[in-house]
Amino acid sequence: MGSSTAFHLKHELGFPGRVVVIERDPTYARASTALSAASIRLQFSTPLNIRLSAFGVEFLKAMPKRFGPEADPQLKEFGYLILATPEGRATLESNYRVQRAEGARPVVYEGAALKERFAWLNTQGIHGGSHGTEREGWFDAMTLLTTLKRMARSAGAEYVHAEATGIERTGARIEAVRLSTGERIACGAVMNAAGPSAGRLGMLMGIDLPVEPRKRTVFVIHCREAPEGMPLIVDPSGVWVRPEGTHHLCGWSPEEAADGPYDIDDFEPDHHIFEEIVWPALANRVPAFEAAKVVRAWAGQYEYNTLDQNGIIGRHPGLANFYLCNGFSGHGLQQAPAAARAI
Repeated sequence: MGSSTAFHLKHELGFPGRVVVIERDPTYARASTALSAASIRLQFSTPLNIRLSAFGVEFLKAMPKRFGPEADPQLKEFGYLILATPEGRATLESNYRVQRAEGARPVVYEGAALKERFAWLNTQGIHGGSHGTEREGWFDAMTLLTTLKRMARSAGAEYVHAEATGIERTGARIEAVRLSTGERIACGAVMNAAGPSAGRLGMLMGIDLPVEPRKRTVFVIHCREAPEGMPLIVDPSGVWVRPEGTHHLCGWSPEEAADGPYDIDDFEPDHHIFEEIVWPALANRVPAFEAAKVVRAWAGQYEYNTLDQNGIIGRHPGLANFYLCNGFSGHGLQQAPAAARAI
């Protein structure tokens, strides 16, 4: 979000003022961007989310032509296949209507038609599935980040390796940001793009943001008999899986009541989740995954908006020069171009 905003301000809009990105981890080793599953979809339940991600898809597709072959994010448009139980039928149909109205083109398969289209899928207990046939898939997250950063810097944006540790505030305005290095940066405007740390940063300003860190473990698995051309599958259990080269990535999003709280500095993979939750669900839904083997795993944190799991974008109502761009709850990477352009 920070690099995307710097890119749009300096490179796209030619903002003549100074733009500084305060980056506490310039290696991005623990950044949500680098640790994400880097997927993009239009299958949302609200028009605004669809539009944000649609902007992101077009941005990704245009990158090689605009910024050179090294900026190719390798977008793989195999789509999402979101499965629904009979109890979820109404939601599936409602979302389909919203998506079609916004120009998305998912195809809904019900009953035997789902099995006919995806013969390798166990459809027991499933009413149907919505398959995004275009502008959905996955890409290389670091290519997007490094391109945004490279172009932002070429247009004059500055990057400072430090952590924001203090805020100088006068009434309804932020006057300056103090850094862990001891430096003080005076400012005309400040944007909170701190991801999982957004809530903690808000506290420095005396603001209560409903944004908390949520840990997710991603497993890399090998399965010799895995179906070819498989989309990203989202099972009603919260388990998901998608291809990644000769392997597959998979993980689990728990229900809200069982999710967190988490330590923002905890990056230890929860290996037991695969054995207890992910593998049984995968083997049930796609029997070929009974023979899956974990190759490696990693854990990352994302910014969870406890209010409604959607991004918080725009000026804070109580501070004239403080902007928010966080709380995207797992779909921030795909919406970063549009969110930053809006800011």
